Amino acid sequence: MSYGSLSSNAIEALNKGAKKGNFAHNTGEGSISDFHLKHSGDLIWQIGTGYFGCRDKDGLFSEHMFAQRSNLPSVKMIEIKLSQGAKAGHGGILPKGKNTPLIAKARSIEPYTDVISPGSHHAFNGPNGLLHFIKRLRELSGGKPVGFKLCLGDPSEFEELCIQMVKTGITPDFITVDGGEGGTGAAPLEFSNRIGMSLINGLTIVVDLLNEYDLKKDIKVIASGKILTGFDIIKVIALGADACNSARGMMLALGCIQALICNTNKCPTGIATQDPSLVNGLVVDDKYKRVANFHRLTVEAFAEMIGGQRFSLISNAKSLSYLEKSK
Repeated sequence: MSYGSLSSNAIEALNKGAKKGNFAHNTGEGSISDFHLKHSGDLIWQIGTGYFGCRDKDGLFSEHMFAQRSNLPSVKMIEIKLSQGAKAGHGGILPKGKNTPLIAKARSIEPYTDVISPGSHHAFNGPNGLLHFIKRLRELSGGKPVGFKLCLGDPSEFEELCIQMVKTGITPDFITVDGGEGGTGAAPLEFSNRIGMSLINGLTIVVDLLNEYDLKKDIKVIASGKILTGFDIIKVIALGADACNSARGMMLALGCIQALICNTNKCPTGIATQDPSLVNGLVVDDKYKRVANFHRLTVEAFAEMIGGQRFSLISNAKSLSYLEKSK
């Protein structure tokens, strides 16, 4: 969730909560702002088609700027966003009215100008180009983990990517699988829940293909798409995910009341707005604790369910053993 779509206080609360809870904070494609760095929480830097934070004056990818930012101590991983569930295959626009000097600074753009994010990347082309781009980013970042995020459409395209991984010997460190049920205020209404596979279907296909080509052992899979509860985590882990992301859950932890006016700059909770009078209503020193608590309690619920299931299986096994002896 980018700074720009979210307020400065929301970003601070998320990052400070991640620091307290010992988990990572994904920047979204709006790059790294001062508010992401203020509390030194671990960051996953997401790079989209606009190359915000690592672009030249023409909007083209800049290796020099990428190397500078990717080597910041807070940046632990780099994620190339190929597509996201809520608006798979769709670009976007940052209207000049929302392009404030602080947002422009974070994104390496001119303030008060319309900025277009294309529907596809221009720094590489095709599966082979993506893999060599991953390799180059890994080199420029000093060896930090580099992966990509996608919402699956045609499985044959992902299979072709697996074939190229085997041929080139180049693999991403991780793949984030987003579901078509993923959410963003920037998605066209007709796209949400309609374009791109659901998380369960996409995750299943990605994990199966990685296993088929003997790649899963080298690549971590992250699941993303309406993950709110401990049981949601169990489902995706059972399907082969190694970790998961939560966006809605963290929004609710910040105090989102689902007013559904994210695009108006009038969010009453100070989350999805740049209006200073509304932003000030989100108190960082209160909300960061709620973010950390949501993470902790959700993981505890997950652990309790996993532990309870194991206990149940052990108890059933002992009962069966006793019955066999009784016979």
